[in-house]
Amino acid sequence: MAKWFDETLYPFYRQAVRIDETLFRGKTKFQKVEFHRNERLGRFLTLDGVIQTTEGDEFYYHESMVHAAMLAHGKAKSVLIIGGADGGILREVLKYKSVKKAVLVDIDGELIDLCREYVPSINGGAFEDRRTVNAPGDGAAYVAETDERFDVILVDSTDPQGPGIVLFQAPFFRNCRRVMNPGGIMVTQNGVYFYQQQELTDAHKHRLKVFKKAGAYVGPIPTYVGGHMAFGWASDTLDFPAVPVATIRKRYKAAGLTTQYYNPDVHQAFFCLPNNVRPLLGMKPDGAPAPRRAAKRKA
Repeated sequence: MAKWFDETLYPFYRQAVRIDETLFRGKTKFQKVEFHRNERLGRFLTLDGVIQTTEGDEFYYHESMVHAAMLAHGKAKSVLIIGGADGGILREVLKYKSVKKAVLVDIDGELIDLCREYVPSINGGAFEDRRTVNAPGDGAAYVAETDERFDVILVDSTDPQGPGIVLFQAPFFRNCRRVMNPGGIMVTQNGVYFYQQQELTDAHKHRLKVFKKAGAYVGPIPTYVGGHMAFGWASDTLDFPAVPVATIRKRYKAAGLTTQYYNPDVHQAFFCLPNNVRPLLGMKPDGAPAPRRAAKRKA
């Protein structure tokens, strides 16, 4: 009989992926880790019983998070990645010749090593790139303590549960703002909005406490329960959705990018928010803007 990986995130819904081969089962200091292979999805990683990424569809997530921010900024030289042990975000960031340094801070150094061994196609050799600084550790502590400064910050975190909840709250965002260069932008994974509505609303309110500009965009991730992921963004100076698509097209072409999902038309569509998402950001269904801040912003 076939073996299946059962994923149950909610009491009312479950999904299963057929396991054609088990590559690894074990634990790190922080979590239970499994790597399996599926005929259609290729190798896939699970943490504590939840699918994190698959070789088959990882590009939807990684390209959506990276290229929207990098092309909106236009000249990023330094990038901070918090989380991202599989290396997919790092791989996409390093496609830009303008990038001089990419610092990856994931709390689970053992997981980074396991991903390099069992899903090497996802990082594509990015950890060997001379511009990469692999700095395993606590991402919240890193932004609170580092003297480094960054043009783009990408938070490829787990959901806001247990220790990970701090990555969705104002003190963390305030420290991200502290290490951000003028004109900088941050993007965070913000959950599957159909099922995790409160997560998106709460994190958005926390971003507005810190940054002058904040919002979200959405994109599909086939293997994630719920299908469409929300990505939160924040900046003090860059109005992310307002960057003209003509500018995005020009930068995309100049960068010489090869992508499987992302392109300038997809970029423009990211910000056409569905009616059931707008209220989660304090907007009216007709597109009226959200308040600039949920609370007085601290310096």
